[in-house]
Amino acid sequence: MSYTALYRRWRSRTFDEIKGQDAITASFKNQIMTGRIGHAYLFCGTRGTGKTSVAKILARAVNCEHPIDGNPCNECPSCQAILSESSMNVVEMDAASNNGVDDIRQIRDKIQYPPVDGKYKVYIIDEVHMLSQSAFNAFLKTLEEPPSYVIFILATTEPNKIPITILSRCQRYDFKRITTDTIAARLREISDAENIQVSDEALHYIARSGDGSMRDAVSLLDQCSAFQFDRRIEYEDALSILGAVDTAVFSDLVRALSKKDVKTGLQLVAEVIDQGRELSQFVSDFVMYARNMLLASTVDDLSGLVDMSSENLKRLKEDASLLSTVELMRYIRMLSDLSNQLRYATQKRILIETSFMKLAYPETDASAEGMNARLAEIQRTLRNLPAGTPLPATAASANAGDQNNVAPQPALASTPKKVTLPRAQYEDLQLLKKEWRSICAAITIPVLSAALLRDESYVRPDRDRSGMTIVTRSRATAHLLEQEASIPEIRRIVAEKYHKDIRFSTVLSEENEAATVYVTDEDLSKIHMQVETEG
Repeated sequence: MSYTALYRRWRSRTFDEIKGQDAITASFKNQIMTGRIGHAYLFCGTRGTGKTSVAKILARAVNCEHPIDGNPCNECPSCQAILSESSMNVVEMDAASNNGVDDIRQIRDKIQYPPVDGKYKVYIIDEVHMLSQSAFNAFLKTLEEPPSYVIFILATTEPNKIPITILSRCQRYDFKRITTDTIAARLREISDAENIQVSDEALHYIARSGDGSMRDAVSLLDQCSAFQFDRRIEYEDALSILGAVDTAVFSDLVRALSKKDVKTGLQLVAEVIDQGRELSQFVSDFVMYARNMLLASTVDDLSGLVDMSSENLKRLKEDASLLSTVELMRYIRMLSDLSNQLRYATQKRILIETSFMKLAYPETDASAEGMNARLAEIQRTLRNLPAGTPLPATAASANAGDQNNVAPQPALASTPKKVTLPRAQYEDLQLLKKEWRSICAAITIPVLSAALLRDESYVRPDRDRSGMTIVTRSRATAHLLEQEASIPEIRRIVAEKYHKDIRFSTVLSEENEAATVYVTDEDLSKIHMQVETEG
């Protein structure tokens, strides 16, 4: 007997077995139980989300002799005939290959005859957006006023290509992408029933590779089980079979590029190629890793946003600290462009290598993003310099060339200055220092948010100790902060996130914040160094 693919063998047979589309299945169960069945439905959604499965279940349910809570019994002669695809009451048509006026005319001719047995004739038209304009026009009247015993179910992955006149005649249901956890739970159910030995980590990776499609994920599980049928499928096996790359490679790549170690970066690419990995998938996964780094650098709670083990998550946060937000956004933009270019490239390796060189050396990128990345790199270099170290020539020249936008770098202070604060204001200051980047990222004024993150702004107490001052060295950012809505927006975010009402002001300053030590009166005795005291 021939082998049946897992996704066909495990196709859902009732509404209750459909995963990840609870609202849609509940609606159809209620329609079956109350008898309020429409004459035309439009199912929209990406591949593998259950459109065709729900259509077939609905076709059985409306003709079932003994429905159970809105589900077909799958036992009566009508259900059995539809399951075996021998029923004359259910007609499936692929509009990709039957998209002309004549095909629609055949449907119009056939619906004149009522069903021989059963209650309804159901027409399932898949990829309906592929119909020609003439076919859509011929279909309009029939779709609007079909005989009472006819139901049309239209399925499409591109509803934007369907004329509005068709959309307005259908009940529309949008099938959402299925979550990774839901797919993983279904894969575990299938693997246990099929005696497929697979680790949870590998199963979760397969579910994630399905990219929201249950059918794709089940097909990948089928592929892995065929390759490793005699032993347990581990995470490394799934990576090897599916041609994917472990996240450790992306971590090593980010660390190499951040240090301008192009040789190591190109060696990692060579290893990926030697292992036979799919380069398009490699770049797509790298885009996702860059996205995860951006989230790690701007979002406090990553639960539900990043799917990683605790060990990989720790390494991800370490990688994110190596690059500024501006640089991470440049990574995502350049890698996304690279992913699109690879579709038509004949020399994929060369294209990837040159793109990685541009990532390592932002000075080769003449775009605004490249300039911002270069400035962020210089600022990071300056922050990491020990006190008293002369500025590098590149940093000095960069500062000199940007005098219109950024104030000159201050001289490094030799003796720190101590400022005493009330306990409450000291605690507010420590909170704002810790959360300042998150506050900036939460600002709903995009230009202001980007400027504050790019210019490495910070907060310090007011001179009169009554609030906080936002300090920036960029005249452009200072101008944005002076706009009427800017300070109230920051104050609102702090109040909502941390339940503190803090008054803010702003200043363009050349002072060196690192040379100021803020303490409370009771902490004064704990400082054992020469300081200047300011009350």
